[in-house]
Amino acid sequence: MSNQGVRGFYQVTQTIKDELLTDENINTVTTGDISEIDLSKQTIFPLAHLVVNNVTHQEQVLSFNVSIFTMDLVDESKDETADVFLGNDNEHDVLNTMLAVQSKVLQTLRYGNLYTTKYQLEGNPTCEPFKDRFENLLAGWVSTFDVLIENDVNICD
Repeated sequence: MSNQGVRGFYQVTQTIKDELLTDENINTVTTGDISEIDLSKQTIFPLAHLVVNNVTHQEQVLSFNVSIFTMDLVDESKDETADVFLGNDNEHDVLNTMLAVQSKVLQTLRYGNLYTTKYQLEGNPTCEPFKDRFENLLAGWVSTFDVLIENDVNICD
């Protein structure tokens, strides 16, 4: 099946993936259902995961509703800590870094090179922190937002 000349799913996912990989704080980008993320020790963290939730066809644009998860391993220290605010792990460091990754991608969609190449952020995304114990202890952020691209499918021959 050819996708020649059509900006769509492939282009949106590849463009966001490429942008995430420009950040020194992301080593791996995956996509697909959230349950398919490989959270085992073999994954090279920090990790970004991209989910396309749906696409809305508007008159001349496609609106992709996208969620990006950015996450890293939380290292717990064996040492006792007297700091009850920060605890004995690097969770705050992980949250700070992963939020910066989210902010960079969102700003690039809002004002940067992605905006000028017609991948444009619509609205004001919110980022929600998470901390979960899967096979590993992970912390990070998920943001959900809409990206508008030109619908270049032409029905006229």
